[in-house]
Order: sequence, then C-alpha cells, then structure tokens
Amino acid sequence: MSKLTITLGLLTAGLLASSQVAAQSDAATIAKAVSPLPQDLRADATVYTYDDNGNRVTLKVGSNHVECQPTDEEGFTRCAPVSQRARRDLQAKLSAQGLEGDELEMAMQKAEDEGTIPARKFGMLSYRRFDTPDRIQYLMVVSLPNASAEELGMPVGPQRDNSLAGMGTPWMMRPGTSGAHLMIPINGTEYSNSPH
Repeated sequence: MSKLTITLGLLTAGLLASSQVAAQSDAATIAKAVSPLPQDLRADATVYTYDDNGNRVTLKVGSNHVECQPTDEEGFTRCAPVSQRARRDLQAKLSAQGLEGDELEMAMQKAEDEGTIPARKFGMLSYRRFDTPDRIQYLMVVSLPNASAEELGMPVGPQRDNSLAGMGTPWMMRPGTSGAHLMIPINGTEYSNSPH
C-alpha cells in the first residue's frame, strides 16, 4: 500500500469521525432545545438559532406550531409559537445592531404598533428551561397583553423560592402592559407524561 493511499485513508477516516461527532452534537443540541416542551410537541418542533447578524439559521425543520432555540449564553432554552416568528426575528436583528433594555423594548413596541410584527396574542403559551437548580428550571409563560392582575384574579408576588422548594404557584408579571404575562412554574425537573 502506498503512502498516498494510507494518507487518503486516514484523512477519510478523520473526516468521517468528525462528521459523526458533529451529527451527534447537532442531535444533542436539538434534543435539548425541544426539552422545555411537553413530550407530544417535541418530535415535530422546529429548532433554530441566529447568527451574529441576527439572521435565522434553521437547525431542524419541523411541522407543528412551535419552535425552539438552543440554550443561549444566559442559560435559557426557549420554545414559543411559530405564529410569533417575525417578532423573534426582528428582536434578533435589533439585538445584533446593539439595541438592548428599554431601547429594544420601545423599538419592538413601535414595530407592533405599526403592524410590522404581530401583537402578542392573549393566552399565547411559551416554554422555558434553565439548567441550574438556583433558578426555576421549567416554566410555562402565558401572554396576557394589557391585562391587570385584578381583572384576572392573579397574584403578582414572585414564587421563585416556593418554586425551588417544589411548592411554586403561578404569578403575574408586568400587569397592565402589553408584555403582561403569567409565569407557571413546573415542579420537578421534567414534565409529567401521565394523563390528566
């Protein structure tokens, strides 16, 4: 066997091993990205991320009504309705341009007011996961734009400590604003697969 044949064989083996590692890494990334969802939504969910310029990069094409992002640099893994895709895409673009905090929030509100992006829908559900035990690990977030805690009979006191102790109850955040939402902690580290 010639040195060229051996070298080509080693290169081919190296490339195959590298592509297998990448495929396993992609599979693990996708599996974790959909983990905030209930089991019946995971297989058909889209998985995507954004490049440094805020352009969407699809990692897995799905066929249902939810899509998920892999864990971000803050440690959150998030899933949300496909119907709000334009909203998330704009936020990624604006963030890539350096907007943050109140400035970003105002730009998003302006785009919503002008009809450039869809308004948050009342009752829209999104899902969130955080990996470390010092934070609530699984949350469902229900959008309640412009609702007040009083009209819906909701508490506003945060439930972080109770949730970490396995006794969390829902609470409302940002009542009376377009970003009002209900936080629902999921006790334990995984959604239950048992029937109601």
